[in-house]
Amino acid sequence: MMANLFSSFEPSTFNSSYLSLNWISSLIMFLTIPAMFWLIPARWSFLWISITNAIHKEFKILIKAPQWKGSTLIFSSLFSVILINNFLGLFPYVFTSSSHMSFTLALSLPLWLSFMVFGWINNTIYMFAHLVPQGAPSALLPFLVIIETISNMIRPGTLAIRLTANMIAGHLLLTLLGNSGASLNIQTLNILIIVQTLLLILESAVAMIQAYVFSILTTIYSSEIA
Repeated sequence: MMANLFSSFEPSTFNSSYLSLNWISSLIMFLTIPAMFWLIPARWSFLWISITNAIHKEFKILIKAPQWKGSTLIFSSLFSVILINNFLGLFPYVFTSSSHMSFTLALSLPLWLSFMVFGWINNTIYMFAHLVPQGAPSALLPFLVIIETISNMIRPGTLAIRLTANMIAGHLLLTLLGNSGASLNIQTLNILIIVQTLLLILESAVAMIQAYVFSILTTIYSSEIA
């Protein structure tokens, strides 16, 4: 039962020995990009521009004024990629790439490494000072440095696990309820459909929230290196 349940997250197809075609679902978003560059923008374009402008203002507040120029484009793009992949996973028979560590860790680890390399090369004194909280007792300084170092090193893992776990949890619940539908009577089945619809709405909210949390935490981490 558990093997069949988790098989819905298995990135394999009938031709998996050559290519895992399920990962192509992450590229579906690029089919909608040309429509954003039409001469006369559609309502979808205006909606998406409004969303990106709102996200840009949120990120600009977190990043220091002299350093924010252009950097919000990276985090806005990161938010868009995660959001679209999360929503694509809600459609039937579409592979959820954001529920795999190989996808989420590939987003968080390179960004974290680039922040660390940039910070330690250009702001070495500041990075050392950041390991010691201001006003901490001298006797606790060695332990605080170790704790701050460990907490800094596990950041890409916590970002990846947070996104992966939230995506898997909701999809597993939807799968469990959906598999029990064949053995129910009409009255119970109607209740199940209502519950499934409410869960789908909840998962849509989770998809947006997790994309926002991932990108906003990455922005906060970037603001700590300068």
